[in-house]
Amino acid sequence: MFKRIVFIALLLVILLAGASSALAQDYYFRLERNYVDVYWNADGTLSLYYQMTFYNDLDGHVIEYVDLGLPNDNFDISRITADVDGLPVDYISEEEYEGSGTGVAIALGYASIYPGERGTVNIWVDGIRDVLFVDDTDDTYASAVFVPTWFGSQYVYGTTDFQVTFHLPPGVQPDEPRWHAAPEGFPAQPITGHDSAGRITYIWRNPNANGYTPYKFGASFPAKYVPAGTVSEPTFFDRHQININWDAIFNFLCFGSFFLFIVLSGIINNIRNRKRRMKYLPPKIRIEGHGIKRGLTAIEAAVLMEQPPDKILTMILFSVIKKGAARVVSRDPLKLEITDPPPKGLRAYETRFLKAFQEPDARKRREELQKLMIWLVRSVSKKMKGFSHKETVAYYRKIMEKAWQQVESADTPEVKSETFDKHMGWTMLDEDFDRRTQDVFRTGPVYVPMWWGNYDPTWSSGGQKVAPSMSGGGSKVSLPTLPGGAFAASMVTGIQDFAGDVVGNVTDFTSAVTSKTNPLPKSSGGGWSSSSGGSSCACACACAGCACACAGGGR
Repeated sequence: MFKRIVFIALLLVILLAGASSALAQDYYFRLERNYVDVYWNADGTLSLYYQMTFYNDLDGHVIEYVDLGLPNDNFDISRITADVDGLPVDYISEEEYEGSGTGVAIALGYASIYPGERGTVNIWVDGIRDVLFVDDTDDTYASAVFVPTWFGSQYVYGTTDFQVTFHLPPGVQPDEPRWHAAPEGFPAQPITGHDSAGRITYIWRNPNANGYTPYKFGASFPAKYVPAGTVSEPTFFDRHQININWDAIFNFLCFGSFFLFIVLSGIINNIRNRKRRMKYLPPKIRIEGHGIKRGLTAIEAAVLMEQPPDKILTMILFSVIKKGAARVVSRDPLKLEITDPPPKGLRAYETRFLKAFQEPDARKRREELQKLMIWLVRSVSKKMKGFSHKETVAYYRKIMEKAWQQVESADTPEVKSETFDKHMGWTMLDEDFDRRTQDVFRTGPVYVPMWWGNYDPTWSSGGQKVAPSMSGGGSKVSLPTLPGGAFAASMVTGIQDFAGDVVGNVTDFTSAVTSKTNPLPKSSGGGWSSSSGGSSCACACACAGCACACAGGGR
């Protein structure tokens, strides 16, 4: 009997270990086939039909989502449908899309593709607007450029049978359209023909392509076959401006348009990616696992919630001061006196923080703090493997709210001060920390914690008041007080001072971290489209509204 119990226990351990290992896996698959039908419709819109066959590697995470990049955000999500080998998907979401540019996440649900399995994902997208542009070689022609969705090279491997079929608008005659230069590896001249509806087709196929390269395809056709309002002239006004302001600098219009395109693309991409640049967690941490990751510190939870780095570093500052590892010598500029030898029990990120502040040069200190943030993000990402990001964030938000409730419900200044000191790390997770701190301490005195003098070197204990022990004991000790408003202001400005003096520009600081932990996927590529007649200044991928699907780095 005893041997049987031991055997069962060992079997359970093996199974659980295997399950834990599976949860920690990343996406890893072959895109065996990617066939895309691109319909340029009579109303000037674009419709797409994808057939993508995935083979999920035995070492890969179950394929639960497929990110689909789209040309722009002028689409109706209700007109997108998908299935996997005939099984309808659970849902389609814009919010859960993790590729670059614009797109949707296809949640496979019950049709998910498990390791060692193969599945064909069929996706229909109907009626994408604002996808045609005037061809600069002939203003009576419309230029249509399209880049099929692709996946991050860390997820996909092997060759892909890649085929793109352009279906030109009804009525276009065989001698009227022109194809643009084909991507490398594809035949220079597409196979021409007609589809079942009699529309002219251009077919490009490369059986040895891959699933991680953004391949660009294009064609031009007479604009008369689509409504006039659906063909845009994005460079007309721009050219007018260039003739006024840049004529002495640029000798010909096309070069000026190219320069202006770069500027406008930078502005548009900056607007679209501003929020993304402030997100330093890699997308794979959001791949839903199972259950809550408990045991994170308030600082690690702040990283998981992607709090601003100046707040996270300020939390570490408070932590090392409370532990007696450092004291503030000067607030402006911020200078610390490091305790030598350091007290026991410091966490790795606290030790790294103190090491950074031993660097006298401000620039080098900032670089060391950036390295600390990069290390901290990667440490939290490693701890989160196999756990649900969404559930874990919700769990720590509840801890934060509970901490605030205990502070706000305290019935005396003594208890309120003690509770705030005890739970300060968790309350700082709140995005509205500044306002709530000021509201809590708007009136009444604050019994200053024992470590306050090590944080504010200009503070003087002044008057003393008798209060219960802040350590939770029942004995009476003499503790100094501050007006509540002054205490709240010092807490709030402490974060602001840290940002201005130590971190500098928060966006630049965060971008330096993001570039290592969650780099922006490379653009789908510049360069001008080419027709069969040679180079032209036609629509370029990544410009505003062009018909280029941008989805690099997705799942």
